[in-house]
Amino acid sequence: MEEVITATKASSRNQTTSSPSDSAAILPLNIPLLSALLAFPLAQFLKLFTTWYKEKRWDSKRLIGSGGMPSSHSATVTALAVAIGLQDGTGGTAFAIAVALACVVMYDASGVRLHAGRQAEV
Repeated sequence: MEEVITATKASSRNQTTSSPSDSAAILPLNIPLLSALLAFPLAQFLKLFTTWYKEKRWDSKRLIGSGGMPSSHSATVTALAVAIGLQDGTGGTAFAIAVALACVVMYDASGVRLHAGRQAEV
């Protein structure tokens, strides 16, 4: 005969087995969050080399500046979506939300770049 676990039993069982140090240890193991947080500075760092390749000069302002390629915002949401897809599979709700977010961010970024380029021509 199977035991039925109620919400009260489950919460009391979790309270006895988890400690504050356990929840702190879970944060570094959140692979989607870590990949998204690492993609942003990596994209910013790569902007140094893309600027050097295009303009033949080192521009350290690109480390903290916005705009240019690769897009750090697009890299962040793409890394998040890929990590969720690899970890949880592509059939889940979290992956669908991450892909929708990535599409909105990249569409917005492409529109901003297009209009900024047109404004620069004027």
